[in-house]
Amino acid sequence: MLVAERPTGSFTRQLFLGETLDTERIDASYEAGVLTLRIPVAEQAKPRRIQITGGDARKQLSG
Repeated sequence: MLVAERPTGSFTRQLFLGETLDTERIDASYEAGVLTLRIPVAEQAKPRRIQITGGDARKQLSG
């Protein structure tokens, strides 16, 4: 999404973030009039692999 705004006076923006984001590691930079936010996904929200052993073959589940 691209949004263009014209600055006049003070400006505020409020974002509501989901609970699957790691808000402790947010990185923000402001350069040439562009604000860039980097918000990583929390480790517990990332997909993981579980290895299952048993029988003759090993199987791997993703999810």
